[in-house]
This record gives sequence, C-alpha cells and structure tokens, in this order.
Amino acid sequence: MKWITRERPKIDRIACPWLISRFVDKEAEFIYVPYNEVLIKAKELDATAFDIPEVEFTHYNEQCTFDYIIKKYKIDDPAVLIIAGIVRGADTDRHDIAKESAGLWAISAGLSHNITDDYKLLETGMILYDSLYSWATHLYKQNHLQNSPFESLLHEVYNKFLSDKKSKSKKTPAWVKDLKNMIQDQIDTQFTFDLKQISNDLELNPSYVSREFSKYFEDLNGYANKNWRKS
Repeated sequence: MKWITRERPKIDRIACPWLISRFVDKEAEFIYVPYNEVLIKAKELDATAFDIPEVEFTHYNEQCTFDYIIKKYKIDDPAVLIIAGIVRGADTDRHDIAKESAGLWAISAGLSHNITDDYKLLETGMILYDSLYSWATHLYKQNHLQNSPFESLLHEVYNKFLSDKKSKSKKTPAWVKDLKNMIQDQIDTQFTFDLKQISNDLELNPSYVSREFSKYFEDLNGYANKNWRKS
C-alpha cells in the first residue's frame, strides 16, 4: 500500500511511517511531495494521504496523526502507547505531555536540518524510532545513573568500611554502624553524598560526622568528588 504526505518531514511524518511499517503494513511505501501536490498525487498513485488537513489520517482535536493510526488499527502495544505521548508532545509543541518530547523534537529538527533528502531522512528516522521503541519496551523505568559509577562507588565505600572495621580494634561508634546500614540500603538506588543530609539522618553535628568519618574512611566529599571526576 502506498502512503503519501507533504515533504520535509520532522515528527509525525516520520513517526507515522515507522508505526505503519512496523504494525500495519510491512510492505508499505511512503512518498513525500510538495504540500499542494499531495491530494493530486494521491489520486494518480492510488495512495493514502496522511498528516494533512481534510483527509482521514490527520490530527483530531489535540491528538496527532500517530494517535489516529493507533486508534484506527487498534494497536495496543504498551511501548507504542508510551511513544504516542512523546510524539504528540513533540508534534504539537506540548512538551508537558511527556518529558521526552522536547528531546524528540530537538533530535528530529536537527536531523531534518542535516539531511535534505526526505527518503534518507526517513531511513534514519526508522532507526531513531526503533531505538525509542526498544527504550520504551525494555528501559522505560531505568534512569541514567542506574548501574553507573555511583553504584560502584557505593560498593567500594561499603567494602572499605568492612575492611577497615576488621583492621580496627577500637569500638566502632554507633553512628558509623547506622551509616553502614544507610549505605547498604542505598546500594541499588541513586545516592548523593550530602553531608548535611547524612548528619540530619543520624542526628549528629555535621562537623562531628566529618571529623569522625575520616577515621574510618577517606574524607567523604573528597572521596566522592574524586570518583565523580573519573566518570
């Protein structure tokens, strides 16, 4: 089946071909022509026009053409529904709909600026949306810092604590034991080394925490900053 729309695509006119080719018609052919030729060429080529006014496959109220295709063909893939919000926000300049919409707009606008051949742009866009689909399917709830140097740093600090604890004969202060538990609880989450927050949680004076901490570890802030610079 042939699909036709106006030239110089950015958001919807790249996202829709991806959606159609992946979930509606794997053999679909897409054609880009000047705006004033879309309906004429659609009749000549027996093609379905999309993402222009006064055709079936277009915007309705606050929803874009991508949304209509999902509704028309009853696509219920959870990842596609996530992408739909991102596409809608990017295509309608409503970046409040999804936090990723601004990024999609920036990348799409940049690609359109750099690639003047619409069909090469579509080819690149297919890769972009395949990647977005993989993210929405497998990585949607994973943040950037997960499995990052932050996590390794926490493991390193905790292991250092265990090692130092064995080598020191003097009694370990109660707050250090509490700190050990805090670190252990935070091993699998994002953690910022905030001396003030640590002190509040332990109900100890920050100066005391800083001074005493150095007896069991390196200086906490210095240690964190050193490792952050490495990342």
